[in-house]
Amino acid sequence: MNRWIRRCFVYLLFLGLILSITVFPLLTTPVSSQTTRPIKHEIRGVWLTNVNSGVLFVPWGIERALKQLSSLNFNTIYPVVWNRGYTFYNSNVAKKVIGKESEPFLRFMHGGKDVLNQIIKLSTKKGITVIPWFEYGFMTPPNSELALLHPDWLTKGRVNNKSIQETALDKQFLGNRYISKQAWLNPLHPEVQKLIKSLILEVVSKYNVNGFQVDDHFGMPVQFGYDPFTIKLYQLEHQGKTPPDDPYNSEWMRWRSDKITAFMRDINRAVKAVKPKAKISLSPNPQNFAYKYYLQDWDTWVKTGLVDELILQVYRDDTKSFFTELQQPAVQFALGKIPVAVGISSGTWGNPVEIKQIKKQVETVRQHQFSGVSFFYWESLWGYIAPESPQKRRRVLSRLFTEGAS
Repeated sequence: MNRWIRRCFVYLLFLGLILSITVFPLLTTPVSSQTTRPIKHEIRGVWLTNVNSGVLFVPWGIERALKQLSSLNFNTIYPVVWNRGYTFYNSNVAKKVIGKESEPFLRFMHGGKDVLNQIIKLSTKKGITVIPWFEYGFMTPPNSELALLHPDWLTKGRVNNKSIQETALDKQFLGNRYISKQAWLNPLHPEVQKLIKSLILEVVSKYNVNGFQVDDHFGMPVQFGYDPFTIKLYQLEHQGKTPPDDPYNSEWMRWRSDKITAFMRDINRAVKAVKPKAKISLSPNPQNFAYKYYLQDWDTWVKTGLVDELILQVYRDDTKSFFTELQQPAVQFALGKIPVAVGISSGTWGNPVEIKQIKKQVETVRQHQFSGVSFFYWESLWGYIAPESPQKRRRVLSRLFTEGAS
């Protein structure tokens, strides 16, 4: 109970800060013509998260956010539905596993109403596509109810470490995106697979959504895989041999990665059986990084038809490295097979981004005929951490997105 009270207090302080500095009028300034024309059916997306963001916790926040996005010709949102061991919708699956239908504070702030259902209803009226986002993938805080109730579902490192400092991997791409250690659900464990697949199927079948999205955390940190279950499974398939001590051993990496790919194939089949036209969206890091550090071989996923849309995270500050990532072989191959958009950082607490950089990156994406862009994340598009005024940032975005895109 004390932990719950402390948590509520922290949330309320955070929301107070958000409300005091992000309540801005809608943009009404006339716009001029854009310099780089978008492709037809351009993706203009934004992620809605609960990490350092209060938009989901304010009773009127979602409606206001969608109204602003619609006025600027955005057409896609990726709202979080799975984060920190909780769902962000009323889930029967979650209730059976952890005893709670959704994230407690979110449920409290909305009087028990289903937030995802609210998002869908409001988005439908404005013609905005909703792709629910399983943000944390297999990641969960070590002290989450999920981790405490099912410790045997967690994987670990060779030296018995059961959590990983996320900033050690992510800071080169997105500043200090996560500041606490995270445990990792074992993507090879059948009970973990059952949980994740059940959550995905629940969202796809229960709600009128266009599909779902997983991201860079739909994998396993290369340091992990030394838990009893995975070791036993490896031994069964390797004549009793134990996994190599070196987590970067090429065969050991490939074995674990192939198991994750097999699970992704299972998800694909299950989802398409329930809703054949459901879009399976993936938002990964660049292929080399994704495979080396998270054992996520998304290049194979694209080549074998396991994903329908790719939103590549290219969170770079300099133009050269941004362009270089767009030219990588895996990206160029994907461009010829499925819609490929580019994830652009609009800023974080530790890494604010100037609007002129955002503008330049959107133009670069268009020049190379990608399918669109998505911004991480809503709060920093024109909110409290932006270097410029919200009005100025919205003016620039309105010029970029002058023409509607279906």
